[in-house]
Amino acid sequence: MFSLAQILITLGAAGSVLAAPFPNATTAVAARGQGYTGDLTFYQPGLGACGETSTDSEAVVALSPSEYNGNCGKTIAIHKDGKTAKAKVVDKCPGCASGAIDVSSTVFSSLVDPSVGRTTVSWSFV
Repeated sequence: MFSLAQILITLGAAGSVLAAPFPNATTAVAARGQGYTGDLTFYQPGLGACGETSTDSEAVVALSPSEYNGNCGKTIAIHKDGKTAKAKVVDKCPGCASGAIDVSSTVFSSLVDPSVGRTTVSWSFV
């Protein structure tokens, strides 16, 4: 028969294992300066996945699921043909491929003409 102490020790060890993160969990925050390349599109901001409500006049960005986790509130620098714009992470773009970003039209138009609709950019966390 097991003593109460043995049962509690066993339960404590099991709880520690269950509370440990999965090895492949996507919770890492991106390193400052880490570079990405992908499509740039624009959207109409509103209540974002980070819990903030934003407007189109603000410099905001939605990241792909690959880059979103843990990066709410971070700033990215977006580069296109010698121009640079900065935007704050406020949302997740579920349909974006890794490296692709969706920005407010304010950010988009500071880099390219909105009639383009989609272009390729490089960007990094600052």
